[in-house]
Amino acid sequence: MNESRRGFVKKAAVVGAVATVGVVAAQASGATVSNSSGGVVVGKSKKKEITYKKTQAWEDFYKSAM
Repeated sequence: MNESRRGFVKKAAVVGAVATVGVVAAQASGATVSNSSGGVVVGKSKKKEITYKKTQAWEDFYKSAM
């Protein structure tokens, strides 16, 4: 039973090491983020994004917040 546990731990350590090497290699390969968008993901949707709509609930919230 201990040998099967040891085998599992060895396999898990090898998999972890391989995954770490893969991540480091991917980062070193030149995968850079474009600074033109300031790190924000820019989509291709033609819909206008509405983040605020003036409603009575918002007016009440702003009045109570101030």
